[in-house]
Amino acid sequence: MDQVILVMTNLPDVASAQALAHALVQARLAACVNLLPGVQSVYRWQGKIEQTSEVTLTIKTTQARYQQIEQAILAAHPYDLPEIITLPLTGHAAYLHWIKQETAQNENA
Repeated sequence: MDQVILVMTNLPDVASAQALAHALVQARLAACVNLLPGVQSVYRWQGKIEQTSEVTLTIKTTQARYQQIEQAILAAHPYDLPEIITLPLTGHAAYLHWIKQETAQNENA
């Protein structure tokens, strides 16, 4: 069985986050994408401590779709080095099954 995963990335504004979220769901790469605006990130970049407001995307998908999602994020992302991390998901079996159905590669859209 294909592992259900959560992919997370941050974008600099709501417009770019919404555009990426819609593109991922439209392409059936993600079953659902949550946008969490107002995230404050503190990080070290090129030797300096930075702080910025960002929008976090939580992307529900499967491991089989990860490479395509990574490529889509990299193509759309304005950052030199975007955060792209994954976590395995467990939970309500029916919900996990829905994610698998919605991201099936052979699904007729």
